Order: sequence, then C-alpha cells, then structure tokens
Amino acid sequence: MKRISLGLLFSAAIIFTGCRNENQTAEDRVEENVDMTQENEEMQAESTDGEEIRVDIESKSDSNVTGTAVFMQENGEVSMTVELTGLTEGTHAIHLHEKADCSAEDGSSAGGHWNPTFEDHGEWGDEDGYHKGDIGNFEADADGNATIKFSTDEWCIGCDDDSKNIVGTAVVVHAGADDYVSQPSGDSGNRIACGEVTME
Repeated sequence: MKRISLGLLFSAAIIFTGCRNENQTAEDRVEENVDMTQENEEMQAESTDGEEIRVDIESKSDSNVTGTAVFMQENGEVSMTVELTGLTEGTHAIHLHEKADCSAEDGSSAGGHWNPTFEDHGEWGDEDGYHKGDIGNFEADADGNATIKFSTDEWCIGCDDDSKNIVGTAVVVHAGADDYVSQPSGDSGNRIACGEVTME
C-alpha cells in the first residue's frame, strides 16, 4: 500500500513539475516576444535615424507665402523646422495633410488632415484625440515671417509603420488659426501654402 502511495506521489510530483515547466515556458515565450517586438522597433528607429527631407513650400490661393520645411530623424524622433515669408501678421495654422500633392491652386489636392489613426481633430496631445498631422498654430511677425519648430516620436521618415511614416504627406499652411474644436479640420481657413513631403 505504501509502495502504491509513494508511486502516486512520485507521479503527481512529475506532473506538477511538468505543468510548472510548461507555464514557465509559456511565460518565457511571452517575454521573448515582447523583447523581440521592442528590439524590432528599436532597430527600425535606428535604421531611419539620420534621414532628412527638405521640402519647398509654394504659395496657394493667390497668396505670397513661400518657404521651406526640413524634417530630420534622430534618436527615434522627427524634428520639423519650417521657415515662411509673405504671411499676414498674426496667427496661422499649419498641418500635415494626407497626400503629397500640391498641384491644385487652392491646395485641395493635398486632401484632408493626415489622420492614419482615425481620430477626431484636436490640439496635439489632447486626451480626446488628435490627428497625427495636427501640428497647430504659429505667429507671423509684422514683416510676414515665421519660424515653426516641432518634434515628436509619433512620426518617422520612411519607416514601415504607416501610422507614423510622414513620407507621402504635405505641409499645408492656412490663412487663419486652428480653433482645435471644429471638425474635421479646425476651421482654419484657406490653404495659402503647400509643400510635398517626398523622398528624393
């Protein structure tokens, strides 16, 4: 009888150990998958680091606005510097729009705001949602000049993530200010300048 009991105990111990090893193996697999995902994201960010795009911004809607935009990626972040001239003094909106097409005289060929995550329009960082192209407002001085600087890790240049890759979008400057409320674009007025974000 004792021999049977010991045998049963021994078998139970083996089964318990096997189950525990199975659980540990499953946990290890989850950890490995998380590590691999993080490693792939880091490698992707590193692979596009050093990328730079220079964009010529041309006037639209009979404005005199021209300028340049420079996008640079370093350490997993994209910085944008825009220099503009020919503006009216005051507040204007600037966004990324969904198509790298500035052929229409009114800039309408650039489509709506770039919104790959299908959020409502809003101010950048708003917990209720915002477009990935919702850069925001800037001020033009009395001479009609403005410099806009912006950086984010929610963009990339030429990466495989369509929700982050800005290549194929357009920089669009508006006549008025973005109210951050009106849907779908903030009621910021005519498109007075446009530049295509493309890789040469």
